[in-house]
Amino acid sequence: MLSVAIVGSGRWGINHVRAFARSPLGRVTAVCDPSPPALERARTFAPRARLLTRYEDVLASNDIDAVVLATPAKLHADMAEAALAAGKHVLVEKPLALHTHDAERVVAAAARAGKILMVGHLMLYHPVVTHMRRVIESGELGKIHYLYSLRVNLGVIRRDENAMWSLGPHDVSMILHLVDAPPESVTARGGTYLQPDVPDVVFLNIRFSTGIVAQVQNSWLDPRKERRLTVVGSRKMMEMDDVRPDGKLKIFDKGIRSETDLDFTEYTEFLSIRSGAITTPEIPMVEPLVAECHHFLDCIHKNTTPLTDGPSAVRVVRVLEAAQRSLTADGAPMPVEL
Repeated sequence: MLSVAIVGSGRWGINHVRAFARSPLGRVTAVCDPSPPALERARTFAPRARLLTRYEDVLASNDIDAVVLATPAKLHADMAEAALAAGKHVLVEKPLALHTHDAERVVAAAARAGKILMVGHLMLYHPVVTHMRRVIESGELGKIHYLYSLRVNLGVIRRDENAMWSLGPHDVSMILHLVDAPPESVTARGGTYLQPDVPDVVFLNIRFSTGIVAQVQNSWLDPRKERRLTVVGSRKMMEMDDVRPDGKLKIFDKGIRSETDLDFTEYTEFLSIRSGAITTPEIPMVEPLVAECHHFLDCIHKNTTPLTDGPSAVRVVRVLEAAQRSLTADGAPMPVEL
């Protein structure tokens, strides 16, 4: 079994402790966090794990094969690079970095070390997102026109990253996963209400080389928790509503069709609404985090490339970094560097 250290056992990291502690492919050998209460909470899921307060002790441990980083985003790149240099496989939470050059630095470190680097773009391990990609690839929706994603809630409010960097990696990673085309440009506007220079709501627009557009709304200042992703095609449309306890995906046999009308004086072409059935596919559900953790360990065992590998995570960072430039420039379009 692979030996895993979880670094960061706070609000989200404790879920990694729980998921890896149940994995048949690995065991939680150590949990690292500077907070004693956080370590005690981790003990309930991994009672045999060593409880450490210094990251250096994790890196120096010869009995640790892989490191899971659930730490603040600004620390991801440096901590991941250090773990790779120490000969550890790394699963790092999203985003991989806050700047493209830092993300690329980590990818290069993984290549030098010959170790698995995986990024926690959790939604790509969601069974509904997997099904949505299959539906798009099958051609059932026809030509994809546009997508929009809504990820809003009241809290959790962060000081070291804005709502887009906190929530947006989920939406951007899903959109890039579903759209088979490179993003060309990004625009972003936001509003800052609670803390100076930290936007609480951001509206992000991505334009792709094929003409597809995608809109993302992120906010931690909203009366309702919503997690929706809608894809509109020329034949059909589909929507994922991840807040629903069941029936999370609906496919709408709706669209616009062109019709003709021939009378005695002229030939006229007009558009009409086509409205058919709404179907709810039966999709076996697996907790995305459990699937993500299993995939990480499986990739190490088989030495295979993860679904959310370093290069794919760099693409997400490129889009978000361009969006940050646009946000700072009051919504001016910014190219996405390829």
